[in-house]
Amino acid sequence: MRVANLLAVKGSEVASISQERSVTDALATLKERGIGALIVTGPTPPLVGIFSERDVVRALAERGASVLEASVADLMSSEVTVCNAETTVTELMGLMTARRIRHVPVVADGHLIGMISIGDVVKARLDELEHEKKELLDYVSSW
Repeated sequence: MRVANLLAVKGSEVASISQERSVTDALATLKERGIGALIVTGPTPPLVGIFSERDVVRALAERGASVLEASVADLMSSEVTVCNAETTVTELMGLMTARRIRHVPVVADGHLIGMISIGDVVKARLDELEHEKKELLDYVSSW
């Protein structure tokens, strides 16, 4: 299974925020949309970073509540691991595990075409296992 298959089910909508916006604005967007990360946009397409709940938790632990008034650019992760539509789910699982990340933007020809979360990967894998189980049960019961 490839990332393109996940996007076909999930869709390609990606939540984003400008790097100039405040951390408080970003948190409101995360809460409103029920998600854990935002693509950070800026002068260089397709993205300049990724902003996640983890970024906020770490900053709060290090600097205290004043980080809520900081800009998204101050807390975002600027080194972003990306994949493309042809990346396999197995490869993506390996990337996420090795780099200890939960969200991976999907890029094609310099354009953002989606974002895959660890939840998307787990759901896809569970669906695969359920399908395999059904096929095995059908095979065994046909004897």
